[in-house]
Amino acid sequence: MFKKENKNEVRKAKHTRIRHTLSGSADMPRLNVYRSLKEISAQLINDREGRTLCSASSQEKALAKAVEGKTKVEQAYEIGKVIGERAIKLGIKKVVFDRSGYAYTGRVKNLADGARSAGLEF
Repeated sequence: MFKKENKNEVRKAKHTRIRHTLSGSADMPRLNVYRSLKEISAQLINDREGRTLCSASSQEKALAKAVEGKTKVEQAYEIGKVIGERAIKLGIKKVVFDRSGYAYTGRVKNLADGARSAGLEF
């Protein structure tokens, strides 16, 4: 009998392989995306120091009005804009995009488009 593969385990293995080559620094941090069934979040990470510089999530109370009544794809775009604005305030313009093994489509793509619209380059 064939065993059905767990999609999340496949994604995690993909992410582990990607992380061998992908790294963030203070001047060019890693923009990490996490997508669950209901929520989406993004973090800017300096891997050399092991620090999270800023983050944005659809679960934040401060962003509740911005994402209220929108589809998950529209919420992802808003979260991308917010993380981009927060990065610009910190003086960060270039980032390394880490999609965490997710396909670059739908919510992940919209988050990236939102971050680009706020002024981030990747």
